[in-house]
Amino acid sequence: MAEFTTILNGLDVMMRLGIHAHEAAPQRVRLSVRMTVAYPEPLGADAIEQVLDYDFVREGIHALAAGPGFALQETLCEAVAALCLADARVRQVWVQSMKLDVYPDAAVGCELVRVRPGSPR
Repeated sequence: MAEFTTILNGLDVMMRLGIHAHEAAPQRVRLSVRMTVAYPEPLGADAIEQVLDYDFVREGIHALAAGPGFALQETLCEAVAALCLADARVRQVWVQSMKLDVYPDAAVGCELVRVRPGSPR
C-alpha cells in the first residue's frame, strides 16, 4: 500500500461566516486542507487517473462559499471534512479555517481532524 498526504493550502474565499451583524456580508476566509490518502499499491505511472485529484476539494470549497454561509467556523470545517471523506481513499483529513479580517492585528480560526472509521491513526 502507498500513502500520501495531499495538501490544499491557503485557499482564500469570500463567504458569509459568523454570528455578528457585521459578519452578514461576505468576508475573507482562508482554508487549508491536508488529506491522508491511501492507494492499494505503489503508483506505477505518472498519471492523474491513479491519484486523488485535489480539484474536487477546491471546487467543493468554492461551492460551500457560494452557499448561504455558516454561523460557526466549526461547522464550516465539518462540511469541508465531509467533502474530503466522500472519497473512500481519504483515511484522515485535517481542515483549518481562518477569518482574516475580524481583528486588525490577528486572524481567528479553527482546526478539525476527522479519521475514517476503521482507519489506523
